[in-house]
Amino acid sequence: MSASLYRPPAPHPRGPVTSLARVIARRENNLLSLLPDVAYREMITPLGMSRRGIVLVNAPALVSHVMDGAVDLFPKNDLFVGALESLVGDAMFVSSGERWRQQRRTLEPAFSHMRITRAFPQMVAAVDAHEAALDQRAAEGTRFSLDAAMSHLTADVITRTIFSTPLERGRSREVFDAFDVFERSVESVSIRRLLLDKPWARIPQPAHVLDACTRIRRHVGEQLEARFAAGAESVDDIAGAAIAARDPETGRGFTREELINEIGVFFLAGHETTASALTWTFFILSQQPATVARIRAEVDAAVGDGPVEFDHARKLPFVRNVFREVLRLYPPITFLPRVAAADTTIGDRRVRKGTMVMIAPWSIHRHERLWRNPDRFDPDRFDASRDGEITPGAYLPFGAGPRVCIGAGFATLEASLVIARLVRRYDFVAEDPGSVWPLARLTTRPAHEITVRVTRRAC
Repeated sequence: MSASLYRPPAPHPRGPVTSLARVIARRENNLLSLLPDVAYREMITPLGMSRRGIVLVNAPALVSHVMDGAVDLFPKNDLFVGALESLVGDAMFVSSGERWRQQRRTLEPAFSHMRITRAFPQMVAAVDAHEAALDQRAAEGTRFSLDAAMSHLTADVITRTIFSTPLERGRSREVFDAFDVFERSVESVSIRRLLLDKPWARIPQPAHVLDACTRIRRHVGEQLEARFAAGAESVDDIAGAAIAARDPETGRGFTREELINEIGVFFLAGHETTASALTWTFFILSQQPATVARIRAEVDAAVGDGPVEFDHARKLPFVRNVFREVLRLYPPITFLPRVAAADTTIGDRRVRKGTMVMIAPWSIHRHERLWRNPDRFDPDRFDASRDGEITPGAYLPFGAGPRVCIGAGFATLEASLVIARLVRRYDFVAEDPGSVWPLARLTTRPAHEITVRVTRRAC
């Protein structure tokens, strides 16, 4: 069966020495190439040759222990926090312990705006604008970056949801370029840092990374300033709710800088991760015409020639399963690193204080003991008729435990709408599919932008 299924781009695992030698020889800075074959076979295993010590945890029960049962013992890893603090400060996405709990309860009212019934009209408006741009590209036959196009679309959705205003097209490219610089160059996810730095070492960031963070934060800040000028609570949206939010225990609200931090997290989580997943979705669909035909048949049967409404987008099982399978193969957050705050044990393995505890959706989702044909594209594995194939706890594209992504339903609905509408209307053609390769940074992205053309659907 596996021979007939498509294998999307991914490294072929090798032994640990071979993997390291390959990375050094090619001067790569791609953690996916460094992962050895045991990462896809063992349930818990050390990843050697690191000064800090790294243990990779794949067993679902042990993952649950780290991310839920002993969450304060395993806070977010210092390298991960060091990577993001220049972008989002000590926002809820990177904080731990009581600070995280205070932020979470303060922001609770803002989370209501992530409810999919409230957000759906903004999603539709953004897709309407995106289709108009694609119509022009189809008519002119122009080539464009799939990555940048998906980045613009998802940034427009989240900007409309947070600030109730569309994203300017020129600004979208600036934001995409800034995120691209940040992800490719931020120091904490470099292989050199991973292997050679001691735990809790201070991580200086290059000037161009700090400049990229400044540009992203300036974009968020300018949107906030416009809201303050119009009246902080003039619109009932995420920004308005965050500005008005008060800790129910202390009555304290957020400062301007804290608002930029927290709204920056909404923007990062609601834009960059979904853009990554949709980029991989449309690349895979460009290589799988039979899957495109099935999506079109489902959408045509459910919707006909009319608009894709809220109830339609929620009831397209094959569309949803395609997206779920893309999230399995290319989880938006490749690694969810934690750090042991004290000497402890995970299962029967002793773990020293300062050890990086690596929870890797990438390896869990491709683990040979957890999935059938783990590196093959098979959206039907998520069909209800095959429920028994999926190991509980082995699928975590949105994280796990108390810090699971609150936007999971938002992202799934958004993706279902985007896939249904764009596949119904266009054919995507990748210019050089053989050169596409995944790169693990903060998100799972193509190593180089994917150039595509679109044409209007022929039939």
